[in-house]
Amino acid sequence: MAEPKTQPTDADPVAFLGAKAPEKMRADAQTLLRLFTDVTGEPPVVWGTSLIGYGRYTYLSGKTTVPWPLSAFAVRSAALTLYILASAPEQADHLARLGKHTTGGGCLYIKRLSEVDMDVLREIIATAHALMTARHLSS
Repeated sequence: MAEPKTQPTDADPVAFLGAKAPEKMRADAQTLLRLFTDVTGEPPVVWGTSLIGYGRYTYLSGKTTVPWPLSAFAVRSAALTLYILASAPEQADHLARLGKHTTGGGCLYIKRLSEVDMDVLREIIATAHALMTARHLSS
């Protein structure tokens, strides 16, 4: 079976965002980089060609174990995409208080950080990282 395309790399996250993030989103991307690092206590790692991930676990996909970050974000042309268990019941209250956003497939989509409550976003990231750590690293 082929290796998954999204693997941790040695790329510098700051340089990566400077080169890959659309200009209108660069400041928000740098803010997310600092926020995730502060909240998770993990160093940022560039995964594949689009993700900045924090922490690491492995899951079984068929017969292959696949590494994946505990929490992550990506800067897309339409929105900032946060991989933070948005569909988890523990996130419902936070999301109700966050501000302008959409969700889908467990992801949180934000067009501009100026449209959300940053304290609530901090709670969302912390909750997701704690849930993922408890599910995948506590045994």
